[in-house]
Amino acid sequence: MKRNLLLTPGPTQVPPQLCEVLGRPIIHHRTPQFQENIKQVVEGLKEVFQTKNDIYILTSSGSGAMEAAVVNLLSPGDKAIAVDGGKFGERWVELCQTYKANTVVHKVQWGKAPTAAEIKSLLAAHPDTKAVFITLAETSTGVTPDVKAIGEAVKNTPAVLVVDAVSGLAVQEIKTDEWHCDVVVSGSHKGFMLPPGLAFVSASPKAIELINKCTSPRYYFDLRECKAAMAKIDTPFTPAIGVMIAMVESLNMIKKEGLNNMFARYAHLARAVRAGCAAIGLELFPDPACSTNVLTAVKVPAGIDGEKLTKTMRDTHGITFAGGQDHLKGKVIRMAHMGALDEYDILTGLACLEKVLHQMGHKFELGAALTAAQKVLNSKG
Repeated sequence: MKRNLLLTPGPTQVPPQLCEVLGRPIIHHRTPQFQENIKQVVEGLKEVFQTKNDIYILTSSGSGAMEAAVVNLLSPGDKAIAVDGGKFGERWVELCQTYKANTVVHKVQWGKAPTAAEIKSLLAAHPDTKAVFITLAETSTGVTPDVKAIGEAVKNTPAVLVVDAVSGLAVQEIKTDEWHCDVVVSGSHKGFMLPPGLAFVSASPKAIELINKCTSPRYYFDLRECKAAMAKIDTPFTPAIGVMIAMVESLNMIKKEGLNNMFARYAHLARAVRAGCAAIGLELFPDPACSTNVLTAVKVPAGIDGEKLTKTMRDTHGITFAGGQDHLKGKVIRMAHMGALDEYDILTGLACLEKVLHQMGHKFELGAALTAAQKVLNSKG
């Protein structure tokens, strides 16, 4: 049987212990037994989000949580600042525009991060801004901004700071309360090592005040209904029951390892991947100063078809990397090092990358990526 190793930024590998939980018979969601699952998930998520704020649970992908943030915070005509530095920043822009917000688009070169100074300047120029939308881990480019500094820039203004942490939560540090992040959104199929199906939204008191004043029509994604249901340890609509139950085990696994230990492990894997890629002549795409630990994005060598590269790895060898998006299609490949992945998965991915690149005519010393990665993995740093 051909292996199926996901080295993608979502969905990520589902470890065997979570597969076992997902395979259990379903229970009814309007029962005390399921209420206990909801309670445990919310308590565990608050630890991962590092917040005392409300947590709401939606049945959707992470994009549903993003849409919920927009439709609950912005009335038609409200001003919003949306940072567009990749495909997922672009999604914030599209959502804001869909719901008729007066959207100030802050375009950032792909591979670069927005700065707190830029956000501060935009807020000064647009003091009536209701919300600022940024991305914790822009997986189309491999970039993470200084969320803490941006939070400082926003906190004393009327605007709320909204962070897309769909890919970054439980992988890249975010201290929701300490960093003044008013709304943070995420999903089950990235750092939580589960299939898609659940999305999460945290909301600060400042955000809740805006939610209650918002006049946009909303129904399925009405966070007011989520808040009312959560007061009864419930959800307003049928949740993804099996995924919710498995979330309990996922959160237990995260708690057992410890967030800081997980962050350090992902950073260690990232260093190994980047050392391995550099050893075979692959150049990092983003500015190294703002590279995320969620994944590594590298440029495809001249003369190599990036789409054929990832297709061959996937279809012939069962190793799935992500390709480039938009204007980076065929020009960038992206290798995740998050969730249930370990150093042996990383080495397998690099070995396959070497094999296919060599077959496609890229010149380098076979084994160089593995040697460089092993040196990092066997170091203490």
